[in-house]
Amino acid sequence: MNIDITTLSENTANYGCIGEWGLSILVETEGMRVLMDTGLSFSATHNARVLGVDLSGIDRIVLSHGHADHTGGLAEVLAETGEVEIVAHPDIFAEKCAGRNQDTLRDISIPFSREELEGLGARFNLSREPVHITDRIMTTGEVPMVTDYEEIDSNLWVREGGEVKPDPLADDLSLVIDTDFGLVVILGCAHRGIVNILRHARNITGKENVYAVIGGTHLISASEERLARTVADLREMGIQKLGVSHCTGFFAAARLAQEFSDIFFLNNAGIRFSLP
Repeated sequence: MNIDITTLSENTANYGCIGEWGLSILVETEGMRVLMDTGLSFSATHNARVLGVDLSGIDRIVLSHGHADHTGGLAEVLAETGEVEIVAHPDIFAEKCAGRNQDTLRDISIPFSREELEGLGARFNLSREPVHITDRIMTTGEVPMVTDYEEIDSNLWVREGGEVKPDPLADDLSLVIDTDFGLVVILGCAHRGIVNILRHARNITGKENVYAVIGGTHLISASEERLARTVADLREMGIQKLGVSHCTGFFAAARLAQEFSDIFFLNNAGIRFSLP
């Protein structure tokens, strides 16, 4: 089982592509083409054209969570794909905000209504539980917060019934491919913690071996203690490929590169590779 991975949108871009804050990763395996997230605006479709990637044959779109930098390119992508199933959490359309406190909030929600997207061909499959796209490809569904050092950023909020509350990011999900050589986990932003996500992936598949982790790790504001404990837990898992993107942050990326030099890479827009 081979997996081809193409990063269509990310903060930093390889030659010929454009960078944009956000993420979009195309996963192709066993005849199935799954697009994880769609970036902030037009970068995913632009870079797909640069790379010669045909988006019209996408079988599924998975949205990792409802923030604009992962969903803002959805209308552009739907113009290429036409009718397609979109797998996400029911909270994907929640009114999400960011700010140091409730007086400094800015909207970071998905910038489209459900009705607008359905008019463009979206067919939503919203679930709190893992969704099996094939026998080997699935979403994590809601990820339990089990570690005692990973937490949701305090600057993320959600409006519910006119009230602003801390956002638990229950909609933060990842994509898992169960291969003969180990689990491959594609992260969106990992708001609920990379280690929590990987432990949950192990639990839902019954497999211990995590071969590769690709995507946003949300370590951008992690403390030294959280970084150290994350490194220790990742090392214990025996991961063989670690490609970080987007919300990892320079300091955390440098630390991971130092700790995992033989298996580490920056997963930028325009990167294409195959596993194993």
